[in-house]
Amino acid sequence: MTATLTETRPLRHSDLGMRRVRLGLFAAGLATFALLYSPQPLLPLLSTAFRAGPAAASLAMSAGTGALAVAIIPVSSLSEVLGRRRVMTVSVLIAAVCGLAEPLSPSLAVLVAVRVLQGFALAGVPAVAMAYLAEEVEGGSLGRAMGLYIAGNAIGGLSGRIIAGVLASHGGWRVATAGVSGLALACAVAFAVLLPRSRFFTPVPFRLRVLLGGLRQNLADTRLLRLYLIGFALMGAFVAVYNYLTFRLSAAPFGLPPAAIGALFTVYLAGTFSSTQAGRLADRLGRYGVLAAGIAVTFGGVALTLPASLAAIVAGLVVLTAGFFAAHSVASSWVPKLARVAPAQASALYLCLYYVGSSIAGSVGGVFYARGGWPSTVLFVAVLLAVALVSALTLRRRLPVLALLVTMHPLVLRKLEQHRLDALHVRDLV
Repeated sequence: MTATLTETRPLRHSDLGMRRVRLGLFAAGLATFALLYSPQPLLPLLSTAFRAGPAAASLAMSAGTGALAVAIIPVSSLSEVLGRRRVMTVSVLIAAVCGLAEPLSPSLAVLVAVRVLQGFALAGVPAVAMAYLAEEVEGGSLGRAMGLYIAGNAIGGLSGRIIAGVLASHGGWRVATAGVSGLALACAVAFAVLLPRSRFFTPVPFRLRVLLGGLRQNLADTRLLRLYLIGFALMGAFVAVYNYLTFRLSAAPFGLPPAAIGALFTVYLAGTFSSTQAGRLADRLGRYGVLAAGIAVTFGGVALTLPASLAAIVAGLVVLTAGFFAAHSVASSWVPKLARVAPAQASALYLCLYYVGSSIAGSVGGVFYARGGWPSTVLFVAVLLAVALVSALTLRRRLPVLALLVTMHPLVLRKLEQHRLDALHVRDLV
């Protein structure tokens, strides 16, 4: 009787079927984010191997996230026709195979090109997973389920970075990327076996007019636009910190090897805890306050990384990571609930801006680091987080997002002029 009942209603957190959903999406998240972020602890090695500066070396990261951002909306639309599970399975398998080709790259340009192809493939999981959960899990359990999915993403990012760092210390960056890709392939196969079929998905024929109409509505909602802006700013700040902290920690006075830098990413465990707790709190207390608090905590973590003390930097990373994943968990689960049409497309738009933020800020942060060291990088990150916080605090109002950007624009100019950046660079950033 119980089995029959669960077949006719969305899953709850106490249902047995949720275990396969959690394990399956955990495996997919681990594969996806291990592949996506494994180059991060390797950036100083890539810079040396290919004789490239920090900003150029960071393209090994930004190329993947940028391609993912470009592909995420088309892939999301494809899932409306072919099905969520099929798109996710094919995507993660192709991405793992691309990862196995990375160690063969003879130059940075070839590596970046492979990362672009991999980024296109990786789009399948983040573009579709949230829509899958929104369809298969009942509303009262969605926040918790989404939090667990984000926690799996955090562990994936953590595993990829740590494994890459350890392997790089023993065999260089080529051995590191091969090892992470092998793990990702195993996880992709596990995902294909574990994830239950969709029970509440209804395929729809592709119609360009319907797609554009949905895009128009999801881009006209100012509350959704603010959530997209929050995703852009949050992820941009987060990636900029982690990208250039690897350069800071590998240089004097720290001089840490790749394995030690990779080990620092264990602070991602704070994100696994905070994302699940934030999901529960949002279900119970409401999303608005939890989202704003998460961004404020992220802000505090960035400030803690300023002193030239390894203990302070580690503490700052713990706080920053906990705040980031809490805020991202709440914002990402809020998007499909606010969307009046095409919730999968709305989630894809959020993730598109999220990864655009990663690509743009992940590379632009290198300009700040090269010109003014870590204090300039922190300033850049603080401005991004200020944009996210103001956006969150205005979510209850019908303030147009363009008005918000105009309000923030003079602040950005004033702050960055203190570091002698010319107005042209600043306007490009804004």
